[in-house]
Amino acid sequence: MKKILLLDDNHPLLKEQLKQAGYTCEEDFSSSKASVEEKLHQYDGIVIRSRFKIDKTFIDKGANLRFIARVGAGLESIDTAYAKQKGIKLIAAPEGNRNAVGEHTLGMILSLFNHLNRADQQIRQGKWLREANRGIELDGKTVGIIGYGNMGKAFAKKLRGFDVETLCYDIKANVGDTNAKQVSLAKFQEKVDLISIHTPHNEQSFQMINESFINGFKKSFYLFNTGRGTAVVTSDLVKGLESSKILGAGLDVLEYEKTSFENLFENDTLPKAFNYLIKAENVLLSPHVAGWTVESKIKLAQTIGAKILSL
Repeated sequence: MKKILLLDDNHPLLKEQLKQAGYTCEEDFSSSKASVEEKLHQYDGIVIRSRFKIDKTFIDKGANLRFIARVGAGLESIDTAYAKQKGIKLIAAPEGNRNAVGEHTLGMILSLFNHLNRADQQIRQGKWLREANRGIELDGKTVGIIGYGNMGKAFAKKLRGFDVETLCYDIKANVGDTNAKQVSLAKFQEKVDLISIHTPHNEQSFQMINESFINGFKKSFYLFNTGRGTAVVTSDLVKGLESSKILGAGLDVLEYEKTSFENLFENDTLPKAFNYLIKAENVLLSPHVAGWTVESKIKLAQTIGAKILSL
């Protein structure tokens, strides 16, 4: 009988799907990585979120692994090249939470444009400041999407009800569609009023949003990131905010997150740039929850289960 090791808690639907298909599912949500490695040879597959990195040593311990499934969109915590070299199938589920990411991104934009968080706090303090909270409209803006895969496309779909021009920039050719026109980086930097980042973590996206990149834009712009925190150099983002080159930012992910995404800092020292962000009224923050809805938890489980069963 085929055995699967579940290393993170997920929707019970996933385990039920696998059991009904004849798999034996065992759970281990707390053992150390070393302890898991000792028994890894017993399993045909593992299911993980982001508990720890899957490196060469870990993969070598899994002598009988047929697949590694991550309940999420990206595979950056896995040594994908080595896993493929060993003939291990890699499974992710960007289809499962792409709608949630699209909705969250749109929510951040509308909240920041209309000062909803600030106005809410002011009213709770007895302040009724109407002119100070006059918002701006999304209609008429040029929206630029960096990374036009599952997440970028889902966000572009949400924009169809607005009178906006939507452009996308991606390292892959011919990914544009009826919802977003693919353009060169030069054209992208010339036209956009608002940037939404939907890239996975890779060499091309790592620290892509830096001082040089920011200053390459013709107009001042708003920046939203629901992709990976490593795409943005936070200190350079703060410089952009201070100079008003960046008019505001909505960040669901931060450069300082731990690999597991479960905690913010590797240590207790708060970076200077982060201190700026938490005090800035034109910055909106959320704790890596863009794809973390009640519905997406179900969809992720269904998607991962279906992909495992199709092997």
